[in-house]
Amino acid sequence: MIAPDPSILQKLKEAAGPGGWSDDPGEMAPHLVEWRKRWQGASPLLLKPAATRDIARILAVCDETETAIVPQGGNTGLVGGQIPTQGEVLLSLERMNRIRAVSLEDNTLIAEAGVVLANAQKAAEQAGRLFPLSLAAEGSCTIGGNVSTNAGGVNVLRYGMTRELVLGLEVVLANGRVLDLMRGLRKDNTGYDLKQLFIGAEGTLGVVTAAMVKLFPKPAGFATVLAAIGDVAVAVDLLNRLQEATGGLITAFELMQRRALDLVIEHIPGTTNPLSGHEGWMVLIEVSNPAAFDAREALEQALASAMEQGILADAVFAKTARDREALWRLREAIPEAQRLSGASVANDISVPLSRIAEFITSAETAVQSVLPETRPFTFGHVGDGNLHFAVQAPGHDAKLAAAREDVERAVQETAAKLRGSISAEHGLGLAKNEAIARYKSAAEIELMRALKRTLDPKNILNPGKLLPSGRG
Repeated sequence: MIAPDPSILQKLKEAAGPGGWSDDPGEMAPHLVEWRKRWQGASPLLLKPAATRDIARILAVCDETETAIVPQGGNTGLVGGQIPTQGEVLLSLERMNRIRAVSLEDNTLIAEAGVVLANAQKAAEQAGRLFPLSLAAEGSCTIGGNVSTNAGGVNVLRYGMTRELVLGLEVVLANGRVLDLMRGLRKDNTGYDLKQLFIGAEGTLGVVTAAMVKLFPKPAGFATVLAAIGDVAVAVDLLNRLQEATGGLITAFELMQRRALDLVIEHIPGTTNPLSGHEGWMVLIEVSNPAAFDAREALEQALASAMEQGILADAVFAKTARDREALWRLREAIPEAQRLSGASVANDISVPLSRIAEFITSAETAVQSVLPETRPFTFGHVGDGNLHFAVQAPGHDAKLAAAREDVERAVQETAAKLRGSISAEHGLGLAKNEAIARYKSAAEIELMRALKRTLDPKNILNPGKLLPSGRG
């Protein structure tokens, strides 16, 4: 890719407005490498506009001059979609960080794209409401990034993916036009639901500048329990039992292999495993209690029945808020412990719930046939079939790096054979944009390309991401 002419860069600086750009290497550096340092980018200019009108001007210049641009939120993505690897101009949404409105009557919150997820949660809480999107990076990921990657997280079971939480969007199109999709209606049967095109599109169809999201009643409390199960095959049955016992109020049901927890205890200070005597699988279960329902009692009865039938080996309830925080720390710290423990190949897949156990067994066999030294471990969201299947090879990091593509393909092929997806919530970015051609039909790929050509005919928005090689 040819670097933009200096005159074009000057036009972009003027469009971004005072304080809206930087070409200082020190300031740009954190924006040019992703969290796991797998992709190192390069860019001649960092744009950091403060308002939608500034972004409209910027994209109008990009459209006129056919200048490629990469949007970036909190730079927490795990597939490289936010990194300018071909010298594109980088567009950071970090200064667009206002909560524009909170409506208690409509149960909605309007946040600009640069609002950090934790700040959106806090704004909802201060208004007496809940914004349920929750994931490990919530202290630094942004609403725009969440929308653009259709973020999942731990509460999908109860509240759905980001796609289900968005009622409206404000988007700047590739030609600089502002598309206002902020009606916020629960029912609007007047043709295509255009906002859905931009959710999960990774900035390839337009730049999300603000989102209207759903709010919910604040829970009266939480019932949280860490339970040991004899075999992963019983996890889905246990989930269904608990859903029946609570009337479908299970908020989170997180599966964790003992090997994953061992990494947390080894690398994350202050963590302890309250069920350290159990060598097998564990599930972290949480119900957010409505005021009129005692979820703890319902869980205790259902878990006691499961224990009598041999489905459950042991369980420990959180008695205090500090206990709850400690249990969740075990789950949320797994990715960080994984990074600290050495090289790994992370996989984010989904399969039908009924085939979770089959996937784990088959995928472990598949990766070990590629590299016998591998030590896979699994954690993830049983309720929506999303598993994070991580592969390490302690003492053999170089071998694992050399075998990365074969290991990834083994996992992806296993998921595909079980009618699963090679990316459940992280997206495609640079990591899987070529692989997706093996698992989507030619008709699906061509329709995706047609949408790209329609909304971004000059291929200036995040080129080379999400779609397989080839223009638009």
